[in-house]
Amino acid sequence: MRIARFICSLFLAIGLLAIPTQSRAQVGVGISVQFGPPVLPVYAQPFCPGPGYIWTPGYWAYGPDGYFWVPGTWVYPPEVGLLWTPGYWAFEDGLYAWSPGYWGPEVGFYGGINYGFGYTGVGFFGGYWRGGNYYYNRSVTNVEVTVVRNTYNTTVINNNNTRVSFNGGRGGTIASPTSREMAAARKHHISMTSEQTQHQQAASGNRTLLASMNHGRPDIAATPRPGEFPGRRAVEIGRHGSSNRPLENPRETNRPGKPPENRGRTFEDRPLNSQPSNSSRVNPGLEQKQQRELEKMRRQQDSERQKVQQRHVQEQQKLERQRPTDQRQQEQLQRRQQQQVEQMQQKHAQQSQKTQERQQREVQRQQNKEPKGGRPPEHQR
Repeated sequence: MRIARFICSLFLAIGLLAIPTQSRAQVGVGISVQFGPPVLPVYAQPFCPGPGYIWTPGYWAYGPDGYFWVPGTWVYPPEVGLLWTPGYWAFEDGLYAWSPGYWGPEVGFYGGINYGFGYTGVGFFGGYWRGGNYYYNRSVTNVEVTVVRNTYNTTVINNNNTRVSFNGGRGGTIASPTSREMAAARKHHISMTSEQTQHQQAASGNRTLLASMNHGRPDIAATPRPGEFPGRRAVEIGRHGSSNRPLENPRETNRPGKPPENRGRTFEDRPLNSQPSNSSRVNPGLEQKQQRELEKMRRQQDSERQKVQQRHVQEQQKLERQRPTDQRQQEQLQRRQQQQVEQMQQKHAQQSQKTQERQQREVQRQQNKEPKGGRPPEHQR
């Protein structure tokens, strides 16, 4: 078991050598801790923002102040056809070591951890790619059919109802990688995107997400998009909800054709209803105006993502028709497309940051204009 896990980790490490040193440090490569992370919290999944987004589950990361929760979020993949293999903690030789997640054409080994929402511990049942489009399993993902039309419904029962967050050791999962999961680690894969890295960095700076502060129950357990922690756009932990974890054997209904298998043999929990966090309200008119601005910006960003995605699919199809066996040309195309996606994500992140900073200044100006003389704010009257 140790040899298999070592080989799997070795291939992951080799694939990550091409990543800059700063990025490798951010995703936690080489981190070892003497004590294990808390159990995974039960939380609600926010609605999918639009077509093409893939759910990346929340996880416990480790920093200078100890373990902190990185909220689950919807992320746009770096390339069409890629799926997310979550990272996981593994107990080896008296220490808990972090194996980072990665994007690849197939979901690999992630420690047997039941992260929820399609990640049952083995494989993935939240969706699949077909013809350049991503299809969402409504049984385990929170999708509005008016926003996302590529959906299906597959019911699978999952016996893995534990919330343990590490592999091996006392109380950990006992899963080990299969030959297929080890092969998935050897295939072409990409580390976490810049949006995911910034998401983790933002989480590390939020002291309420520290396990020592929240005792394993973070108030912000999931977000609709990376980095959206403050106020009304985050999703609180499901403190009073049930995990609603079914039990085993798949049963399919309303599935559009037979999709490529995304690895796995079990299923999992249906998402809870999203609940907004209890943040202090600002002027209702200003709040609605800012919300409309954010939604407009996101619609424009989603539209740009879809156009880039469609162009990439067309380029891949054209290359396959003209030079189906030219591996060098295909690798060059993949690198160029990946660079374009990263540039687009960086531009969107800058747009979002500037918009949020401007809106914060608007709120501060509005608060400074509050009438003096003890008159309470409008929402307290």
